[in-house]
Amino acid sequence: MILEVSVHHRLGNFTLDAAFESKGRLTALFGPSGSGKSSLVNIIGGLVRPQKGRVVVDGRVLVDTESRVFVPAHRRKIGYVFQDARLFPHLTVSQNLRYGRFFTPAADRYADFRAVVELLGIGHLLDRRPALLSGGEKQRVAIGRALIASPKLVLMDEPLAALDDARKAEILPYIERLRDETKIPFVYVSHSIAEVGRLASDVVAMRQGRVAAAGAAADVLSRMDLLPQAERGEAGALLDFTVASHDDIFGITTLRSPGGTWRLPRIAAVVGTVVRARIRARDVTIATQPVAGLSALNILAGRVGEVIHGEGAEGLVRVDCGADRIFARVTRLSIRDLGLVEGKEVYAIVKAVTFDSANTGARGGTI
Repeated sequence: MILEVSVHHRLGNFTLDAAFESKGRLTALFGPSGSGKSSLVNIIGGLVRPQKGRVVVDGRVLVDTESRVFVPAHRRKIGYVFQDARLFPHLTVSQNLRYGRFFTPAADRYADFRAVVELLGIGHLLDRRPALLSGGEKQRVAIGRALIASPKLVLMDEPLAALDDARKAEILPYIERLRDETKIPFVYVSHSIAEVGRLASDVVAMRQGRVAAAGAAADVLSRMDLLPQAERGEAGALLDFTVASHDDIFGITTLRSPGGTWRLPRIAAVVGTVVRARIRARDVTIATQPVAGLSALNILAGRVGEVIHGEGAEGLVRVDCGADRIFARVTRLSIRDLGLVEGKEVYAIVKAVTFDSANTGARGGTI
């Protein structure tokens, strides 16, 4: 599927002027609050009519202001999952799930009720009413309702923002399964780099109503300049690994990548599975000589690929470990004292415990 968006819309003092194209399985609209993410997704979904622009989903024109085309929301075949589940309180889970299906012509229905229920693990909830569900369960039902309507595209607007960390950890694997096991493309709105890094194949970074960058998630999320100052410690690299083995005695999983061998706390993944992990720049230390006697389990040889001198005390160093590119957030003083210049041989050091469930998950399209 190709999603093409080019819109201009003014609401009060805020102007949305954004254009991008994406072929990704899960495209994330990423940026701080007030950057225009929700306005943009509402235009895609047909909840807002832009003053000027064009929206095309898989060759089907949904909006073209020049040609006076505006397909109403209920005819767009788009599923929508909001921040709050918005379930009908007087209906059971089963009735809520089937609600959207009534508006889909029989010829266009492809979603299998039982398959969606199994995929989301909500079979034991079918006879309950929303008041008896946890926050995570409500969101799973809301996602199921969107899928059972047989959409061509699913929009998710901050679906985890209202949940605590435990409920987020509960929901994320289900979203990964949907991304990997269904053929439906997703547009996912979030201001959380951890969520976006774990889920997205492509990222559209928004800033003050405009697209600051768009492209593969690994490329966009490595740029510290796209993050708010408070979030820059979360910038880093997205890497794909193959699970090589598990050590049940010490609770360690060994991963392989083109750059070498990595170890992290044990994850629930079958040997041979491909997983994605985000290596935060603040978790990487650089040495210019071989090191020993460290508690850190991950020491990879590489070369400096790029040095970015930031503002103030900080800088960013890209280390190329074979085909893997990771980043280290260091002081400009250290860059000078260690003589970190392009091509210099170095060692990247990453503690195993810096990997956690928030930044490690299934890679899209592989599981």
